[in-house]
Amino acid sequence: MSLNNEYIEPSLIWVYSDSLDADLDAATWLQTTKYLRQMGWRVNLIHAGPPDLTQIGDVEVTSIPKPDIYLVKQVVFHLKVLGEVTRRWKTTDVVLFHQMSAPWLLPLRFLRTFSRQGSPLIVMDTRTAPMIPKELASTRDRLRTLFDTITNRVANYLADGQTAITIRMAEMMKIPDKQLMGVWPSGVNLELFIEARQFRDWDSATEQVHIIYVGALHHPRNLMNFCRAVVSANKTYRQPRFVFTLVGNGTEREELEAYAAKNGGCVRVLPPVPHEQIPSLLSQAHIGVLPFPDQERFRVSSPIKLFEYMASGMPILATHIDCHTDVVGSGGYAFWAYDESVEGLELALEEVWDKRQTLPEKGNLAAAAAHNWTWESSAKKLDNALQESLA
Repeated sequence: MSLNNEYIEPSLIWVYSDSLDADLDAATWLQTTKYLRQMGWRVNLIHAGPPDLTQIGDVEVTSIPKPDIYLVKQVVFHLKVLGEVTRRWKTTDVVLFHQMSAPWLLPLRFLRTFSRQGSPLIVMDTRTAPMIPKELASTRDRLRTLFDTITNRVANYLADGQTAITIRMAEMMKIPDKQLMGVWPSGVNLELFIEARQFRDWDSATEQVHIIYVGALHHPRNLMNFCRAVVSANKTYRQPRFVFTLVGNGTEREELEAYAAKNGGCVRVLPPVPHEQIPSLLSQAHIGVLPFPDQERFRVSSPIKLFEYMASGMPILATHIDCHTDVVGSGGYAFWAYDESVEGLELALEEVWDKRQTLPEKGNLAAAAAHNWTWESSAKKLDNALQESLA
């Protein structure tokens, strides 16, 4: 039952301040919206995009354009969002948003003083933590970290409630227990990744194991160390045993490209691709890698690519940190690196080579485990959190 008696179905305005047409993690919003609508929610998903973009894939969206001017673009975008929210104020049950939108949307609580016909819950969702180390952070990065820190503290007082990507994230951000409505992790669209399982050539892994990373190519993600581990593991053999492909964009891309150019083709860097093309890329690889360091900002996360690797029927090579072990547990489809150094990653690669005959079996285990981590199940967790708060 909706908070507002005019509607039986609950109504949600969900605000995302970037473009869902270009974001690597767009499935978080698009797929969850799709399943929330199937559960009976009236979802108005608002993002920053051209006004004629009314649908992405099979999900209807509301696109609001913004200028490409630092800071100004956020002001312009959110002023337009405020107009959309206030127009729908009396027929909306929940306004859901993320840290970037908080300065504009948290003050909406004060509108209740003047609202006589009901008002929506104002809810903030936290899915990321600052990723840039202080020693590498630019002035803009430091300002963003300060912004997020202040935003989370203010939300603890002004928001009606909060959700988070994991319970570890909620603890890191010090969300009060009375405010935490629920957690909902990342997930995967199983149907999209069946293609990768159908077209993979496992026989070729007996001669050369293809490893892939899809995601942001940022310094803190330990990608250069993994590149070095691959080169080191290959150096005493006439033919490379491992080929490593990175797909994406980020602050370390140029350095990774330069390193790849010097090492005879066993490391390759490809540009980012639309999400629907990722299964085709994964079908050409045998193992998905997540070499993230043992740092709190990674431990509290729920990496989408872990679930996509699993759904595509690939074993995982990953560092032995909470965000990976919380999912894999004793599943038997991961090769663990017990530290993030070149030496630790190379030891994991040696285990992969010694057990390469077991890769198809481990891939099947990963695909089976992926059924526990769908976007539908994540949407149910978000639905439960919001419904309980409405009740």
